[in-house]
Amino acid sequence: MTEPVAEGVRTAADVLARTRDLVEPALRRAVGTLPPSMCRMAGYHFGWWDARERPVRAGGGKALRPAFTLLAAEGAGGDADAALPAAVAVELVHNFSLVHDDVMDGDAVRRHRPTVWNVFGRSEAILAGDSLLALAFAALAAGGRPADSARMLARCVQSLLDGQSADLGFEERADVSLGDCVRMAEGKTGALFGCACSLGALHGGATTEQVAFLRVFGERVGLAFQIVDDLLGIWGDAAVTGKPVHSDLRNRKKSLPVVAALTSGTPAGGALAVLYRRPLAQADLARAARLVEEAGGRAWSLARVDDLLSEALEALRSAELAPGPAAGLEALARLAADRDR
Repeated sequence: MTEPVAEGVRTAADVLARTRDLVEPALRRAVGTLPPSMCRMAGYHFGWWDARERPVRAGGGKALRPAFTLLAAEGAGGDADAALPAAVAVELVHNFSLVHDDVMDGDAVRRHRPTVWNVFGRSEAILAGDSLLALAFAALAAGGRPADSARMLARCVQSLLDGQSADLGFEERADVSLGDCVRMAEGKTGALFGCACSLGALHGGATTEQVAFLRVFGERVGLAFQIVDDLLGIWGDAAVTGKPVHSDLRNRKKSLPVVAALTSGTPAGGALAVLYRRPLAQADLARAARLVEEAGGRAWSLARVDDLLSEALEALRSAELAPGPAAGLEALARLAADRDR
């Protein structure tokens, strides 16, 4: 049996380091089963090698979602080994969405290196993302309760796709409400966090009530994570985030801080609406960020993150998990709500 992920946990960094040690070998084995053309792009995306398949150690992501999966399983009385196929599947779905997201947004950089489409082409990147999604379901088949797990993951993916579709549609709309934007983020990001937790609980032998509480916990954390991501998309340090500064404003994204500003009824919100009616030049980006803040978009976002964290922790307490894994999940939730990348 693998040493518990929550064993000796002190910080979220401890949890994530243990998770990476456990998940990466399994993830590499799974990616190694792909056809060579897909394996080449997947390994590049994960930061294992360069475009010519020479080994490198680039940043491969935080492994936050699989950490939720493993801790949820342990909290319900199971062990990390039983939930490992689910954790790998969750990480594969997350990365499928990133590869496609970069294509749709035209983002040329992720994790401080060129994106898959920027290196291999847009069409090839779409195929790579499709391959990762198919591999996620193959990974689930190797674990326990594959039918229940597949149904749970399939519902999550449909929510994710619906949220991503709404996000794209918002770029062409001038009438996006804050409620619309919240529902989009719940699908685009919250659903996968909720699925990560509920899949882990399922594989850990949790009760129906525990699965439900952990789903709510994950969904609230996921929405908080997305709001923080939106804040970083405007005010994040490119040297830390690995993405260009003001990247969301350049794409005229209707992110949560932006929509909060646009619907604020303030002069700054009105000025931002005028600015958002046309493509933004480089000189417009700093002004747009300033208008979002003046209209209250940043303040609303920070307050909502605090509320979501409180709701998440209440659901976590209601799940009545083992103390060590519960402490690890709380540490991860706090990290998701307060991070710089």
